[in-house]
Amino acid sequence: MAGIGVVLNPKSRRNLKDPRAARRLASALGDHGVVREARSLDDLYKIAEDFKRLDIDVLGISGGDGTNHVTLTGFIDVYRGSALPQIAFLRGGTMNTVANSVGVARGRPEGLLSRVLRAYAARAVRPLSNVERYVARVGNHYGFLFGTGAVRGFLAEYYAGGPPDPVIAARTLLRGVGSALIGGATVRRMAAPFRGEVHFDDGTSWEERDYLSVAGGTIDQMGLNFRPFHRYAERDGCFHLLGIHASPARFVANLPRVLLGRPMSASATYEAVVPGATIVARGGERVEYMIDGDLHESTGRELCVTTGPKVRIVTL
Repeated sequence: MAGIGVVLNPKSRRNLKDPRAARRLASALGDHGVVREARSLDDLYKIAEDFKRLDIDVLGISGGDGTNHVTLTGFIDVYRGSALPQIAFLRGGTMNTVANSVGVARGRPEGLLSRVLRAYAARAVRPLSNVERYVARVGNHYGFLFGTGAVRGFLAEYYAGGPPDPVIAARTLLRGVGSALIGGATVRRMAAPFRGEVHFDDGTSWEERDYLSVAGGTIDQMGLNFRPFHRYAERDGCFHLLGIHASPARFVANLPRVLLGRPMSASATYEAVVPGATIVARGGERVEYMIDGDLHESTGRELCVTTGPKVRIVTL
């Protein structure tokens, strides 16, 4: 059976409030595929094995950035180098940065799935519209965005502010900007630096120091329309990495440039376009980081980041 396979995370905040989401997706899909709920990682890996055996053409994911990266990690692990199906990000989550960045249409999951289904039915005369992007392997996870220090700290502050949504995200950013201008307690908490160094495959490195953040991406956007990783496609098989060492106030002064997708001042950050990097924390600490909106911690003092497989993302 070819066709469309949809993975839904019933534990996402939105789906917990909408227990009929899976039923609506199944109704939209009809007999052209299957909708499966992943209630645990074990469920996800079993679903990936089933979908691989069924040889599905399109993998639909109903959820936000966090659900997307967990699902992709499971499928990449199961497919083990075999070509993945095309990916349809159906939104439905709180954060949809990746979908926004690659040009996925806005809408409800069942509406987007209906559009994918219509295009899939006509694929013999008009192939599905898609874009290709690499994912990054960050530790044992796969995703499109990662960051230490203030990037992780912003998300931790954002999640502590109540049920996350774009309004809360904007308020968190504004609180951080205001606090940075006066050196307040909020920015000291949110922008606690990452102390460490970064090593590259060619033998070069960024020295040990306090970094506001070491962050990178295989897409340009980081959320709220900020585009710090504008060089993500400059070299095939690479990602754009920043070692931001500006003070919080000086970083705030660079935000208009980031919003326009322009480089920050050279005195504010190091940058590189590379296929891999090893981020090393000093003081015996582990590397605390985020990947696609989820908060993680390395198992040791080193975090290895490499370019992962290229995926095809449906952009109807």
